[in-house]
Amino acid sequence: MDSTLTNLIKALRVADVPVSIGESIDALKTVAITGYDDRQFLKDSLATVMAKSEEEKATFNRLFDLYFSRTIDPNFIPDEEPGNGEPQSDEERAENLLQMIQSGDGTGLAMAMERAGQEVGVENIQFSTQTGYLARRMLDEMGLRQLEERMIALYRENTEDASTEAAELNEARSELLGQAREFVGRQFEVYGEAATERFLEDYLERSRLTDIGRHDMDRMRRLVSRMAKRLASKHSRRRKLKNRGTLDIRKTMRANAGYDGVPFETKWRQKKRDKAKVVAICDVSQSVANYSRFLLMLLYSLNEVIPEIRSFAFSARLLEISDDLESLDIDDAIKKILKEAGFGSTDYGQALSDLRVNSWDAIDRRTTVIMLGDGRSNYGDPRIDIMRELHDQAKRVIWLCPEYPTLWGTGDSEIPRFAPFCHLMRPCSTVKDLERVIDDILRSYE
Repeated sequence: MDSTLTNLIKALRVADVPVSIGESIDALKTVAITGYDDRQFLKDSLATVMAKSEEEKATFNRLFDLYFSRTIDPNFIPDEEPGNGEPQSDEERAENLLQMIQSGDGTGLAMAMERAGQEVGVENIQFSTQTGYLARRMLDEMGLRQLEERMIALYRENTEDASTEAAELNEARSELLGQAREFVGRQFEVYGEAATERFLEDYLERSRLTDIGRHDMDRMRRLVSRMAKRLASKHSRRRKLKNRGTLDIRKTMRANAGYDGVPFETKWRQKKRDKAKVVAICDVSQSVANYSRFLLMLLYSLNEVIPEIRSFAFSARLLEISDDLESLDIDDAIKKILKEAGFGSTDYGQALSDLRVNSWDAIDRRTTVIMLGDGRSNYGDPRIDIMRELHDQAKRVIWLCPEYPTLWGTGDSEIPRFAPFCHLMRPCSTVKDLERVIDDILRSYE
């Protein structure tokens, strides 16, 4: 497979466009038919082979345009040495570089940079901070170090002609450094941005939600949304696999009596499974102000995963927020909910009382209740009696607390009193923690 197409496929895979081996072979056959001359025709043809979803097509279009933004012949083979194809010495490369500089051979310099970029592995760039280092290594590969030694020697001669030539070399050196950095910058856009983004996302997935700044909110929103889609896809596949059930031998034999016992028609014994039904109660009070935005983001995304979910938020009085999460954009929904219910003085007892009076019919033996909060109730009555009723009436009660267990029961924390009436009480401070818990909840309905 030619290196031009191979590197494009590598860039797509780094950017989470899953180009399979079969699709790579199809892409190679496509290039054999279309060639590289008509870029738009090539782009449209490869897009039908390598990009499936709308998101993948958008990524493909962006990377294709970046990748083919170079001005040299796309059929140029970077690992082919100039001249007779024999490897050049450092002196020969320096001499070639000097000739290209003096003659203003921009195409030759671009081809030399492509070749040097392959030599130093510039396509493996992951962080923008590597730009200067890789640019310098490329230029050394092209023979710049030998030219710098010649420039220093000319300065030492201290004659007018030598100083003029040295100044010209120094000016060419500065221009080359700029071109090399620009070249590596383009390679970073093609190969490195997605890798950097993945690194940052991996870091955020394992970071405490309370430690994440506002500048990372957009990235966190994408993370949580992707998590929801991943869970939805995962449990949809599980349901499809389990829907068939186990073979019912007696019914199969009766159904095929007319075929001399040959099982043309199979009958399956299916177990009735409850659909996931969730009531989520989210503390949005001052004590969990930083955490509550992410909890609301999670509730917003869960609407894609759980077909039957009712969501509530409270500081003191409990408000149902299901309609806001379903009908509004995520940013507008969070602003509205925090304005109406957030940042007040926490009262878990009042919130449980409101649930008991206004929305108790939402809870039955199919319902999993998720409590999201730190359990700090400002020394008010936590209404443990209602918590006991909730435990007895629901399928499961799960409490996710942003605080470490060492803090449970300190100050106004009522977590130890709530714990006996929870089927699961777990510290939950990262996106990974949230995903594991929701995965466990969905699995309990399968």
